[in-house]
Amino acid sequence: MDDVAVSELRDAARRNFRITQIGFVFQDFELLDYLNVLDNILHPFRITGALQLSKEVRARAARLAEQMGIGDKLKRKADDLSQGEKQRAAICRALLAEPKLILADEATGNLDPENKTRILDLLFETVKEHDTTLLAVTHDHELLPRFDHIIDFQDFREAAAA
Repeated sequence: MDDVAVSELRDAARRNFRITQIGFVFQDFELLDYLNVLDNILHPFRITGALQLSKEVRARAARLAEQMGIGDKLKRKADDLSQGEKQRAAICRALLAEPKLILADEATGNLDPENKTRILDLLFETVKEHDTTLLAVTHDHELLPRFDHIIDFQDFREAAAA
């Protein structure tokens, strides 16, 4: 990835590469319930020296949260959020380090139609602005026209069965 042979990196270097270059949006959020929303968004910056937590990073986290419609919830515990709010916090966390690759598993699955459109717009804006690749898994066929390339795994199942 970006001329880095990731498989040849030692464990620590591979971890640093992953946390600085890849943003993950998990289907089940992976938020820490005992942390507030802001601390969940900043969490990758606190668990490694590969990312530097600065005033600018904190400001970017607040801006992202505002764009996601959860700016007023930064001091609330993750456990107190709705499913959609948790999903938006998880997306903020994935975008914060401005990664080169975003891996998203049902990133909009817990969002209402209005938030789904807003979040997708933000994801695609980020992808374009930072020359990021977005690899998403979804069952929502309404999203497919937004992507440049689509792989339908149904095609693979049918081919394997033949």
